[in-house]
Amino acid sequence: MKKLLLCATIALFFFTGCKKEVTPSDNETSLASQSQAKGKPDAIVTAGSSIQAAVDAASAGDMIQIQPGTYHEAIIVNKPGLRLVGISSQSGGVIIENPGNQNNGISVRADGDGFELYNVTIKNFGRNGVFIIRADNFVLDHVTTINCGEYGLFPLLCNGGKIDHCSATGHEDTGIYIGQSTNIEMSFNEAFANVNGLEIENCSHVTVTNSQSYDNVVGILVVLLPGLSVTTSTDITLTRNHVYDNNHINFADPDGGFEAFVPSGSGILIVGTDNTVVENNTVKGNNFLGIAVVSTTVLGALAGIPPEAFAGIEPNPDGDRVINNVVNTNGTVQPALPFPAVDLLWDGSGTNNCWSGNIYKKSFPELLPACN
Repeated sequence: MKKLLLCATIALFFFTGCKKEVTPSDNETSLASQSQAKGKPDAIVTAGSSIQAAVDAASAGDMIQIQPGTYHEAIIVNKPGLRLVGISSQSGGVIIENPGNQNNGISVRADGDGFELYNVTIKNFGRNGVFIIRADNFVLDHVTTINCGEYGLFPLLCNGGKIDHCSATGHEDTGIYIGQSTNIEMSFNEAFANVNGLEIENCSHVTVTNSQSYDNVVGILVVLLPGLSVTTSTDITLTRNHVYDNNHINFADPDGGFEAFVPSGSGILIVGTDNTVVENNTVKGNNFLGIAVVSTTVLGALAGIPPEAFAGIEPNPDGDRVINNVVNTNGTVQPALPFPAVDLLWDGSGTNNCWSGNIYKKSFPELLPACN
């Protein structure tokens, strides 16, 4: 969540089992990387040399193979179709680590359409692990980000992209974030020990499947906020995800934005987005809420934000469907907020929202509208 004073104020009032294996084994990871490296690479980077030098020398569409080792550098990609493929060995894989004062591990600019990154670990950068802006049809596959400041993976204003088998931990805002983007597929990812595990903000046509989010403050956040260039969010689908034990103490920068005020214990939060489908997920052990559907204006009213602040968006959730989820052992701790701790929660806003086939114990209201 970007550092907006408005968002921070809203967030002040925002209610925001065993580990299920969805990530591949080491052998599967190695095979996946090898499959991406088929054919002769256009360049090979060996330990002790520079990935950035190979990127600078590459032509559009080149594949750069990266041999195992630790590379202390930040990388900027500004040409289309580059494919960076890390190779693993018995001694280890590819690690890209902050040389000391860099904000972003890998930055992909608008002229980096078609960028693909496979099988690398990115560590200890100041702000983002991978930052992609206005670069369409990207692929992030088997990418691990660790302690990279605010965001692990951060695509922004992109059209078309895939994030598969990635992992993010230790981020002060969000582990895996999609912002103001369309047509994004996310599958088999893992987010833990972040403030927000997975976040989809002001996006449309996004799917999140077969992923797990645990030990965050919030497991999955799908949200429409005012004050951004994209003012709608629709057609988000969350299926077959495992969202559990998101009860981490909030460690966001207290001078930051929204993320600094999100209370611990939230599983899946749907905030103001339309036609969002939450289906066949397992949501357990989140102390405050399992799955919530709410309007942004309600939160704004609680925070004393004037109505004109929301003039640029239609903030009520419409056409959302919460169906066939297992949602239990949530809502065991009541924070100091005017909403009850429950498995399922709806604030009553919007139209054509419905709930059916869910396994749960507690809801607010007690009777939720059924799906036809």
